[in-house]
Amino acid sequence: MSSVPFHYVDLRAFCYATEDQKRVEAALSTFLPEECELERAESEGHFGDRIVVYSTRVENADDIRHVLSQVATLADIDAVRAELDDRVDDNCSFFLTFDKQAAFGGEVRRGDGITLRAKVEAYPAKREKAIANARELLDEL
Repeated sequence: MSSVPFHYVDLRAFCYATEDQKRVEAALSTFLPEECELERAESEGHFGDRIVVYSTRVENADDIRHVLSQVATLADIDAVRAELDDRVDDNCSFFLTFDKQAAFGGEVRRGDGITLRAKVEAYPAKREKAIANARELLDEL
């Protein structure tokens, strides 16, 4: 993977009152390089329960490669390629979700709990060009 056709990669996970914050942090760290820091914002659920939102933005090309190397371990990466039309929006952002519980155990599996959003480089900034660039990257993984 020589060049990285992403401007940045955002990762986000919610930690609900019933979850251990350290476990959610550990789940996110499955995707991140060691020196990457998580931002933490506290919020409140509909019934007043605590929700902590963890997020980070990875902008350095080497760090993006690290995140992508984790994504590449997906058993169903071919299915992600097949779904690219549904995973890239009109703003040239690529979306993918991961199983938070599996990530806590060090496994990268699609599911719910962790959201990846990557801004795809596309010149001109058109959805079709972004899909082509994302497909090329996934083919390299």
